[in-house]
Amino acid sequence: MTKLTMEQAVVLSAYTGFLFCPFDKMHEAIEKKLGRPIFTHELASEHVTNEIQAAFKEDIIAMGIE
Repeated sequence: MTKLTMEQAVVLSAYTGFLFCPFDKMHEAIEKKLGRPIFTHELASEHVTNEIQAAFKEDIIAMGIE
């Protein structure tokens, strides 16, 4: 089994909501990808979760694990 890179761990964490990396790295990537600040309580919102998944969908597909 090969280890995930930090970039892969961040993408998986953002897309699934399960942490595979430090929270701050995932949070930073989400804000960068969405182009706006995200408060931590927003991560519990279905609307924001859907927005995050849509933003990271191409990265997940590129990893070959959809």
